[in-house]
Amino acid sequence: MKHISRAFIAVILSLLTATLLPLQVFADTPDYIGAVKIYEGSCKNAGKEGFTILSDENGKPVDLNEGSGSNDTGAKGNKAVYLGYKITKKRSEAITDLALMNMQGGYDVAEYDALMERQMKQQIIPFVDRFLDAITEYRINYNSRMKENRERARFIHDILNKLTDDDTGKALGDLLLNKTKYEMTDKSYEDLSDEQKKEHADILTIVAQSNGKLMLVLENLLTRGADTNNDTWLERFENTTYEDLLEIQGGSPADAVKALAKKYDDDALIISEKWDAFRKELLSYDENLKAVETFDEKKIEDMSKAVEDVDENSDDTDLAKAVVDLIGQQIDNTDFINSAQNACLYDVLSDIDYLDGTMLDFFSMTSKEIEDDITLLYPLVASLTEGQRAGLEFLSLSDLFAVAITTAEGYQSIDLSKIEPVSIYQDVDRAIYRQGGVALTSEALRSDALSKMTDRSSSVFSASTIAMMVITGVCAVGAFASFTTWAAIKLDIHSLNNVLELFKTGSTAEDINKLSVMIKSHPGLEKTISNFPDELSPEEAVKRIDDYVDDYYDDWAPRGAFAGKLAIGLTVAAIIIGAVTAYLSYREMKAYYNVKFTPIPHYMVDKKDLIGYNSRGEQIVLKNQSAYYKAVESNRKDGDDYFKTIDVCADMNGCVNPQWLALYEARNEAETPILAGSLKVVTNSSEVPQGYETGIHMFGEGAALNLNDKLYSWNEKAKSIMVYFKVDKNAVTTTGSNFTKGTLVLAAGGGLFAGAAVTALVMSATKKRKEKASV
Repeated sequence: MKHISRAFIAVILSLLTATLLPLQVFADTPDYIGAVKIYEGSCKNAGKEGFTILSDENGKPVDLNEGSGSNDTGAKGNKAVYLGYKITKKRSEAITDLALMNMQGGYDVAEYDALMERQMKQQIIPFVDRFLDAITEYRINYNSRMKENRERARFIHDILNKLTDDDTGKALGDLLLNKTKYEMTDKSYEDLSDEQKKEHADILTIVAQSNGKLMLVLENLLTRGADTNNDTWLERFENTTYEDLLEIQGGSPADAVKALAKKYDDDALIISEKWDAFRKELLSYDENLKAVETFDEKKIEDMSKAVEDVDENSDDTDLAKAVVDLIGQQIDNTDFINSAQNACLYDVLSDIDYLDGTMLDFFSMTSKEIEDDITLLYPLVASLTEGQRAGLEFLSLSDLFAVAITTAEGYQSIDLSKIEPVSIYQDVDRAIYRQGGVALTSEALRSDALSKMTDRSSSVFSASTIAMMVITGVCAVGAFASFTTWAAIKLDIHSLNNVLELFKTGSTAEDINKLSVMIKSHPGLEKTISNFPDELSPEEAVKRIDDYVDDYYDDWAPRGAFAGKLAIGLTVAAIIIGAVTAYLSYREMKAYYNVKFTPIPHYMVDKKDLIGYNSRGEQIVLKNQSAYYKAVESNRKDGDDYFKTIDVCADMNGCVNPQWLALYEARNEAETPILAGSLKVVTNSSEVPQGYETGIHMFGEGAALNLNDKLYSWNEKAKSIMVYFKVDKNAVTTTGSNFTKGTLVLAAGGGLFAGAAVTALVMSATKKRKEKASV
């Protein structure tokens, strides 16, 4: 830790913000979830890998996929899914959210790629096209014969060399002295050797993918390095009026006004937005003087020594105290530097005549006066070079003045040797810029996907297969009915022949009575011989029965024969169609249960967190690293089922359910971290546990999701399983990153200029007073 402490001291007078160092890192913080991993099938190796498995109140690991599979024919059955987690006390490492996306949940990889492509065309390239003016002026100044410009550019170069480009392995200060890849023709670049290509920065990639804060440092510094003129913008502004601009523009008065508005209005509006902040600092003259007069340099030296003495052997108490001292020191130094600069600048501006008063009078105007007549700022904009105007939005008015009044000696007096280099891509997961690796989701996409999801129970089989099932059933029923008809007719004819045979063999009336049941089954026959034997002789009865049988046979025998043939035909058809139906059913059930998984996107980002609007109300893509959710990994390895499709990305369905249900984690420094001890599993209940508000949830929703929801499980009757968690609402959130080497460079980009400017301002103010007194 010794070298880090020395790095602190090297730039302690340059730190402009006391909030860069998160004090809670060194305080007594609770346990946060620092990492998550999903174990499919078995969690026996979790302990060896440092993960604690989420367990119930009895200490038994909880299967988050319990009962979701199905034992129906063709289904894959059940597979256990366990959640493992690691604990951290570092706020910067803590997971702040756990969200889910299902395979059909509403996301689009192609749309994200298209969005990034549009960003490159609509934001990155237009910005680089304009900002090249600042880079060009920086290059010219680096070898300029004008001492002030040369020393300023070389100071910028030395700070930029603390930023490195991973792709070339070079420092940016050196790289940007050469043409960038974008400035070269494709052929001239491709003709270079691999080593020669490393001398030319890919400026489009740097702007698009770099750490947002460090990119601001780069833009700020290059803008400061611009202006190749012999005089400064302040000197040019001092001698320029709106009337001068109209005269230079020429043409009719009306045309000249329009031309100047077109040329200067946009940049004038940028300056007007910075006006109030600068005016307030400038006019707090008495407070600034008091802050300078009461500055305790001895106290700062003592605190600096205390911080420097902290090393790897120091205990937590010493470290915590040193950090508190450091923050206090930062605050004191920041107040001193800002106050000294503003007090000196007040004196300088009060000595410069401008229009009907002084330059101080001009910058004392209210923002309302400026807004009422924006042309007041046109001379200021006109005094800036194209390079300065290109980066105007990255400078405050104080920054502009620092550039104008810092002398060559001021730049030469600052030692940057102890600041350690840092990558321009520090803390950036550059995988989010790989084509095809990130999916974009939105409320519209999710809503549309949900509306298209159908009830699986009504779609196991296709319409044609269902029709085949119906046909098979109809054939079977028809065959049975035909067979029954054929059998009944055959039986009737047989029974009638039996009756006739009995009469022919001379059966008595007593014998005939025994056949009454058979005869009664044929009402026509019973009626024909109803008067036998009283009025009808046996011979006549035989004759009538014989005639009846002949008529019945002639009438029903063909029908019976047809019914028999039909029964055989329908039976054969039922067997054939049934076999085909069985095959189709098997095939479709197999396809139904063996879902073809699509790849799980390694990153997921919600469109609402990635889209913003500029001052003109135009939609733009924000550089928001913390908006990206990364897929949680599992214990799946090469050779396991679906590895080639979904890789190691975790599936909360264990790869045995209708669609994957991927878990994503986020580390958003602006959000509150998840408390490790708060993880709680609730089964068979929709009641939110007391004290809880959310849990593992779907993208776009706040409520915890039932991991066995019927949309994602075969078994629609499986018990519900929800995982709840709490967040540390007392955790300190920051708008900047943690205090790192990168923030040291950030401080160098601003604070070192401020320190040099203070010296220059004092010297300038003293010199002007002497000149004024001698007049």
